Amino acid sequence: MDNSGKEKEAIQLMADADKKVKSSGSFLGGMFGGNHKVEEACEMYARAANMFKMAKNWSAAGNAFCQAARLHMQLQNKHDAATSFVDAGNAFKKGRFTIAAKHHITISEVYESELVDIEKAIAHYEQAADYYKGEESNSSANKCLLKVASYSAQLEQYPKAIEIYEQVGTNTMDNPLLKYSAKEYFFKASLCHFIVDELNAKLAVEKYEEMFPAFSDSRECKLLKKLLEAHEEQNAEAFTEAVKEFDSISRLDQWLTTMLLRIKKTIQGDEGDLK
Repeated sequence: MDNSGKEKEAIQLMADADKKVKSSGSFLGGMFGGNHKVEEACEMYARAANMFKMAKNWSAAGNAFCQAARLHMQLQNKHDAATSFVDAGNAFKKGRFTIAAKHHITISEVYESELVDIEKAIAHYEQAADYYKGEESNSSANKCLLKVASYSAQLEQYPKAIEIYEQVGTNTMDNPLLKYSAKEYFFKASLCHFIVDELNAKLAVEKYEEMFPAFSDSRECKLLKKLLEAHEEQNAEAFTEAVKEFDSISRLDQWLTTMLLRIKKTIQGDEGDLK
C-alpha cells in the first residue's frame, strides 16, 4: 500500500474510533460495555497513528497518539498513557524536522539558481540532510547528500565528495529497489579518486568490486579500467576512444564530462577535450 493509501486508511480508523468513543458515552453504550468500546477506540487511534507515521504525516500521527493517550488516562492505564504522550511528542518533533528540511532545500535552490553561491547551497543541503536523518527519512537525506557530493567535486573538494558517494553507495547496494544506483555512486567516487591520484583510483575500484560484486560487470567499471590503462600509458587517444564508446550508449552529463576532462588533462601533451 502506498503512502496515500495508508493515510486514507488511517483517516477512516480515526473516524471509526471517534464513533466508538461517542457511543461508549451514551446511556445505552454505558450499559452495554462502554469500557470495552473505549479500549477498542484506543487501539484504533494507536493503529491510525502508526499508519500516519508510515505515511510521514507527523502532525496527524501526533494527534492520533494524543487521542490514544487521553483514552488510556480514562481507562486508568497511566503507563500506556505516558508512552502514548511520548510517542506524540516524538511525532510532532519529526514533523518540525520535515518543515525545517524543506525550508533549507528551498534556500539551497535559491543559492543554486539565482545567487549562484555554491558554497552556501552546499551548507543548506547538508542542514536539510541532517533534519531528514533526524526523522529517519533516509532517501530524502541521501538526495540532499548527493547534491552536496556533486557540488563538492565541482569545487575540487574531492575527499568530501568521495566520502558521501561511498556512504550512499554502501547504503543502497543492499536494497533491492536501489542497488542499481549503487554502481553510479561508486563510479563517481572512483572518478573523484582518479583526479587526485591514479593509484588511489585503482585501489578504490578494487575495493568497490569486492564490496559490490555487481559493480565488476557494469559498463562504468569497465570504462574505469580502460581509462586507468590509458592513463598509465599516458595515451590520450585511447582515453578519448573509451569515453566516446561509453557515451555512444550512455550519454555523459555535464558533471561526468567535467570530471573526465579534469582526469584527461593530467595526461602529458593532452589538449584538454574529449573529441
